[in-house]
Amino acid sequence: MVARLEDTLISVGRQALVDDVRTVMLEGETFPIRRTSRAKLREVDFRLNAEMLRGLEQNPNTNSRWA
Repeated sequence: MVARLEDTLISVGRQALVDDVRTVMLEGETFPIRRTSRAKLREVDFRLNAEMLRGLEQNPNTNSRWA
């Protein structure tokens, strides 16, 4: 089954940010959530349809309009 990008991103975001779990579960695979060394933001590398993607928490304390 080919997962849809939108559904997968919503699932990863919900698990990592709302449910605050240590690992993300997608299609029977688990992917660990890590913290970045400098800002301690959450990040997770996960697989979607044979492609590796990275989810990275946005820094809520930034003053950049690009964030």
